[in-house]
Amino acid sequence: MRLKKFCLVAFIAFIANFSFAQEGIPIYSDYLTDNYYLIHPSMAGVANCAKVRLTARQQWFGLDDAPSLQTISMNGKIGDSPVGVGGILFNDSNGFHSTVGGYATFAYHLMFSRNEIDLNMLSFGLSAGFLQYKLDETSWLAPGEFDQAVAGIEQSATNFNIDFGFSYQFLDFYAHFTAKNILENEGINFNRQGFEFKNLRTYLFSTGYTFSKFGSEWSYEPSIMYMYRDATEESSIDVNAKVYKEMDFGKVWGGLSYRRSLDGAEFVDGSGVSSQKLQYITPFIGVDYNEFMFAYTYSYQANTISFNTGGFHQITLGYNFNCKREKYECNCPAIN
Repeated sequence: MRLKKFCLVAFIAFIANFSFAQEGIPIYSDYLTDNYYLIHPSMAGVANCAKVRLTARQQWFGLDDAPSLQTISMNGKIGDSPVGVGGILFNDSNGFHSTVGGYATFAYHLMFSRNEIDLNMLSFGLSAGFLQYKLDETSWLAPGEFDQAVAGIEQSATNFNIDFGFSYQFLDFYAHFTAKNILENEGINFNRQGFEFKNLRTYLFSTGYTFSKFGSEWSYEPSIMYMYRDATEESSIDVNAKVYKEMDFGKVWGGLSYRRSLDGAEFVDGSGVSSQKLQYITPFIGVDYNEFMFAYTYSYQANTISFNTGGFHQITLGYNFNCKREKYECNCPAIN
């Protein structure tokens, strides 16, 4: 009986997580570590260097089968043309459930500048990708035991989807908009149960500005990101602050991000019912050393009720190659 209860709880947890896992790469704060391409396809090939980025995220150290995420991405411009291309591979695992997938990206950059000094550019990007979902039930039953609700095998299903977005860069200002998972998906049948997740559309809007005094080694970049999930009508906002310092070998930078859900969740508090909103506090630090980049991110969930008091650790490694000279006289770290 306890085994059946365990299987039921595990399956319910899987279903609760599944609707979000289908959305592809989870949206954390790793875009702040010089990795906007992970969430905005229009950023493919926008920089004066081709970029490779590798991320590894681990949640709740010390717990078995805790959520983890690994991504590898590469993007760059094709010669001197306005065309950018990119690709992303990722693996997202959480307990008995995991998602692996990949995206290929095409981007086009329209220049409105009268010369190469003043940055005034509108970019469009389209990513098409596949996602394979897996549910591993091989350890759910003891040898010789039978449960009609548990198949006892590793099940998988594959979907295809598209992301589309655009970016606008004007001198030290930028704005990005992306619609993720534009296509509707068919229901996925695990354990002979159909689960419909047709509308997985998520909308992202990011904007920011980089400030710096003339001749100063320091620059400051406040930014925000707004996220809205169409099906559940959930939304959240990131408020970010980032600072850069120019060095002989490259650049040192760091900052702080605060994410807050705009929708509350209710929970039982003693004899009454209380409500809380998801909150993440994320400090991050990084260094650009010649062609290499290294960053560390730590996220703390600042809620009264949470699953674990441990944080979320993430490391980002990067390499820039095929670099061209810096064209624009602007404080635009994502481009120059």
